[in-house]
Amino acid sequence: MSGLPGIRRLLAASLLSGLAFMSTARAADYAPLDCRKADSATERTICSDYGLGQSEARVATLYQITTSLVAMGQRGQIQDDQRAFLKQRDACGANAGCIRSAYADRAAQLEAVMARIQQRGPF
Repeated sequence: MSGLPGIRRLLAASLLSGLAFMSTARAADYAPLDCRKADSATERTICSDYGLGQSEARVATLYQITTSLVAMGQRGQIQDDQRAFLKQRDACGANAGCIRSAYADRAAQLEAVMARIQQRGPF
């Protein structure tokens, strides 16, 4: 029975990986930046910095996965929090350190939701 927790983690990781491709949160989908259309100082900074671009993609992926796995009430809160994050990130202007910090904070919030799902399930 000592292998049971490891198997549960593997199954949970497999489930979450699979669901990443089947995201159904459509009400307020959050898509990564289209750098061809970057028009603010923040967007141009993200598009010109590989690490920030990776952070953008990571947060977008975490957001889509979490909103597809939680109940409607929690989904609404996550969407509200995402809008607040975008305002915070955009207030950074061209300050890459500020943008990096905003992404790190938001990723940690979304990862905490994922950890709760892994522990208790999506219901």
